[in-house]
Amino acid sequence: MNSAKMVYCDDRGELYDHPFYEMTVFDGVGVRPPRPEELVELPPGSDVWMLPGRAPYGWNPETGGPEVVRTVNGASAFASPAWLRLALPAFVKEEGAPVLPLFAYAPLGFRRGRLVTTALRVDRSNRQDPRQFQLPEIRRAARALRRSMPTNRLAEHLEHCALVYGCRAAQNFFLAREECPLPTAPTCNCACAGCLSLDPDQGVTAPHQRIVFVPTPEEIAEVACLHIGRVPRAVVSFGQGCEGEPLTVADTLVEAVRQIRRHTDAGTINLNTNGSRPGAVAELCEAGLDAIRLSLNSFRRPAYDAYFRPRGFELADVLESGRIVRESGGFVSVNLLVFPGVSDIPGDVDATIAGLVACQADFVQMRNLNIDPDVYYGAVGKPDGQPIGLAATMERIRTAIPAMRFGYFNPPVRSLVRQRRRGSR
Repeated sequence: MNSAKMVYCDDRGELYDHPFYEMTVFDGVGVRPPRPEELVELPPGSDVWMLPGRAPYGWNPETGGPEVVRTVNGASAFASPAWLRLALPAFVKEEGAPVLPLFAYAPLGFRRGRLVTTALRVDRSNRQDPRQFQLPEIRRAARALRRSMPTNRLAEHLEHCALVYGCRAAQNFFLAREECPLPTAPTCNCACAGCLSLDPDQGVTAPHQRIVFVPTPEEIAEVACLHIGRVPRAVVSFGQGCEGEPLTVADTLVEAVRQIRRHTDAGTINLNTNGSRPGAVAELCEAGLDAIRLSLNSFRRPAYDAYFRPRGFELADVLESGRIVRESGGFVSVNLLVFPGVSDIPGDVDATIAGLVACQADFVQMRNLNIDPDVYYGAVGKPDGQPIGLAATMERIRTAIPAMRFGYFNPPVRSLVRQRRRGSR
């Protein structure tokens, strides 16, 4: 029996648990109650959203079936980083309903005095736990850094990201911990349906604006070397949500990596990328790149093309970029943009396993895809087949590739890369 109650919003956005109807989820094929093993208390740092113009489904405990509750608005959870949502909110979209902003919408219920959702923790790191970020401390650190780097435009850009957009990666840079972002690219060679830095289709507004300049290699190296010098097991990463595709400014990146490596052999230099230019990736590896994170929503080309809409490259180039990094001794992650009812369809799972082998991946980051469900299904279509669930998807990948690791964030891998490269000589 489903013991979680349905949660809904009134027109003012006030949140209520329903006295009769129980919680439902949408798994990509049908509306059902959540399974007991899927339910968790809403993780700290999560958000709750009203779903305007969307009538929620409730589960009628007397009839044992779903019913649409037309007089209220649906509600949704947005799980905090490191948590993978396992299903979608169940609702009926009313005529004239607005397109939803770019968040990862998850079911929301109420049980034993607590809000609950369907999610699985996939990374133990708490590097982006909102409880660890105190804005006054970040402001003080940003002011101090501005005095030490008064002409560095990249540091100024990161300050804006940290204080205006609340970017946790940028905030971690000022707090001298974890991973430092190195945004560089104002242009992109994709037109993603859910782009976070340039307004995508469907009238959606991007949550922040893209960087408008290309930092010099000296500006990049100054920021990166500061971070590496003061953070044990530091990671510095090109390719952030506030930029386009870093490989479009590959010459700048290559020179920046060379300068970083002339200054220090410590720290992991990582590239978050669409993997569109294998030749540029090879140059970066030669310069000293340690790791790559390839972003894909699917290893099935029709679904990949429908979401990423690549310009001048194809999925085969992405796989080749992974192979180049792995053969150089580097570390290969796949940023798998996961969506219930698509990523866990057997055909998609099989393609994922084959793709991970083809690009020689070491690590899969299970990342929730931020997009209105109707927009995403409209772009990629609803694949044929019954979803097996995302937890089962991970198990199938582990069974097929026993060495595969899962997580949510870019791990520090410099020591591993050194060992690999020494071993290849």
